[in-house]
Amino acid sequence: MLTCVTIPSHIPEAEIRTNLLSIYGIEIGGGLGPLKGKVWRIGLMGESSTEAHVLTLLNALEEIFVRGGWLSTPGVALQAAARVYGRTVS
Repeated sequence: MLTCVTIPSHIPEAEIRTNLLSIYGIEIGGGLGPLKGKVWRIGLMGESSTEAHVLTLLNALEEIFVRGGWLSTPGVALQAAARVYGRTVS
């Protein structure tokens, strides 16, 4: 199973995927065909769907987005995920 995430046109999606893999060891797929450069395909089966892996991906994306200047409110995604997982984030 994959989740397809639409990427805003100002975000360098391939660069972010490269950074995810080289810095964090996380691989997500890019779009294919007419969706190339427009979406990410994120696997949601087995080990990829554990709480630890989901939070790791969100944290890595947040770090990359903050460094790139595309995110001004860090922590929002992690807080939302923590609520889903029933955890308190301070």
